[in-house]
Amino acid sequence: MAIELIFETHSLTVDNEAGIATGWLPGELSPLGRELARELGGRHRDRQLAAVFVSDLARAVETAAIAFAGRHVPIRTDSRLRECNYGMLNGMPVARLTTTRRQHITEPYPGGQSYQQVVDQMRSFIRSLAAQYDDRTVLVIAHSANKWALDYLLKGRRLAESVDAPFDWQEGWTYHVPPGWTVETTNRGSA
Repeated sequence: MAIELIFETHSLTVDNEAGIATGWLPGELSPLGRELARELGGRHRDRQLAAVFVSDLARAVETAAIAFAGRHVPIRTDSRLRECNYGMLNGMPVARLTTTRRQHITEPYPGGQSYQQVVDQMRSFIRSLAAQYDDRTVLVIAHSANKWALDYLLKGRRLAESVDAPFDWQEGWTYHVPPGWTVETTNRGSA
């Protein structure tokens, strides 16, 4: 059997609305973001979730707390689900970020990390799910870099394609992690 992994991004933040790339800064949801977090919870109201895994950054934790308030589903924070660390550039304008992402697929941001390092963290996270959640559904609330890592690890999409493309938000993405999964069973390309 497979693990069904539903991925949702954290809800809209004050920084998102201002065109700021928050990175590892905490961030906070905007009033609209809090409403969208409630809608996220509504979308999954009738879904049998084994657990909700959340980035430990404040904006993701706040999203989960609002979305799953009053539900009896375990919510677990995990630092491996953090956004890419832009280092000295955390808090930069999104316009600047989009012009520099490709340079940081394997080369870390100054004082931060690379997108490949985010992939490595997500690989570790997915492997840890296999031991406990086979044939179950989990929901992950994280960030754009984590979505790109999942696309790379589980769908074989090159990181360069993801970082070059606009991030097309939608109401969740579904992935399946087959038994015995390794990145080699999915990904035949390079970063």
